[in-house]
Amino acid sequence: MEHSAEAVLVGHLCGLQQRPIAQATRERLAQAMLDWFTAGWSAAAMPLAGAMRDVAEACSPGPGTAPVFGGTALNAPAAAFANAAIGHLREIDDAHRAAMLHPGVVSISPVLALAADSRMSYRRVADAVIAGYEVSLRVGEALGTRHAAGFHATATAGAVGAAAAAGVALGLPGAQLHHALGIGATQAAGLWQLVDDGAHESKSLHPAFAVRNGLAAAFAARVGLPGARQFMTGKRGLYALLAGDGPLRALDQDLDAPERLNTATIKAWPCCAQLFTPLDATRELMDQHGFTPEEVAAVEVVIFPHALRIAGVDWPAKPAETAFSLRYVVATLLRNGAVGIDDMEAPKLDDPAVRELAGRIRVSTDEDFQRVFPQKRPSRVTIRLRDGREFSALRELRRGDPEDPFDWEQLQARMRAMVPSMDDALARHITDWCAGFADAGRDDAPVMVDPVLFGANLR
Repeated sequence: MEHSAEAVLVGHLCGLQQRPIAQATRERLAQAMLDWFTAGWSAAAMPLAGAMRDVAEACSPGPGTAPVFGGTALNAPAAAFANAAIGHLREIDDAHRAAMLHPGVVSISPVLALAADSRMSYRRVADAVIAGYEVSLRVGEALGTRHAAGFHATATAGAVGAAAAAGVALGLPGAQLHHALGIGATQAAGLWQLVDDGAHESKSLHPAFAVRNGLAAAFAARVGLPGARQFMTGKRGLYALLAGDGPLRALDQDLDAPERLNTATIKAWPCCAQLFTPLDATRELMDQHGFTPEEVAAVEVVIFPHALRIAGVDWPAKPAETAFSLRYVVATLLRNGAVGIDDMEAPKLDDPAVRELAGRIRVSTDEDFQRVFPQKRPSRVTIRLRDGREFSALRELRRGDPEDPFDWEQLQARMRAMVPSMDDALARHITDWCAGFADAGRDDAPVMVDPVLFGANLR
């Protein structure tokens, strides 16, 4: 019997399918589903969403029954590709501190596309999504910060997670599931160079390709093709070749802990998650002291260095860069009292008031903050007013982290805020559908993937 870390991880996935799902995990799964629909709906009408649908159809032509956000139904691989891309466009899909990736788009997108093509039970869908989170987050955490500085872990660890989600959805036995993960790992890629070169519009292709490759890996394993068994720990595996420096024990230890799904972060702001703690700190100071933008003389933001390696745009030149500009989002929050979807999609980049306020913001980094990354994301914001008063706030964790979570009602309100065009009836339909995953009594019932949930034919 094989005792590699990868084999233990696969055995863990098989074991999860045989034991009852804890009620807390069921409820967290319902939240993850609602977050996924929020992310997809918020971006469905964007021109970039249309481009992603076109790419999906060109890569996987042919009819199908799997719904797509804002478009017509496609075949399962094309729908999974499109929905993963669209769900990532707004940068509001869930995240994870230690794994430094977005697990929902790579875990849920392939499963719901496959579920639309077959009568899949609630329990099968739940097991598959849980498996996607389990693998992508464990692999991402093991790869660590050095990897995440050069590679987008949603694309690398995400490809393995998508293979796990698709493999469980297809009902692969343990040996084939192991092969699926190994095949998916050989296709793991996603370079941060696209950010350095200003190609932010293509960032959503990272989860899309991860999902495409994960699905293909599961299909390949189902017909008997073998995959790399030591895809992480082998001498030419992911850890060795993709600059891994995290704890390899993340793969196969703490298997009795709550499923990794429970450790994901639901995002409070419509921008890169690296920028959340300074926004949270700024919001805290605004709420506590009630100053106006005109009273602000200077703002100092100190943050962990990794944040600016990913979100280092000094001032955005186009909407796609707004989510990666610390000075822009903080200035917008101070000026408008909020950071909304319109601030990212239709930003007033030449607004003199916002530009003047941004000119008062100084950003620096602190190596001590970096030493506790990624378990914490420290940022200190200090605001000095024109009358000489000075206020400071330190945030190490983010609103929406497991330690400071949203509840179900807050998530519903979040969806309406992120998707202002959504009407009451549709909002109830989506939330009721997602809430069904918290009901153990539905385990054997088939999941109906209703096209209305996706805004079919919106374009």
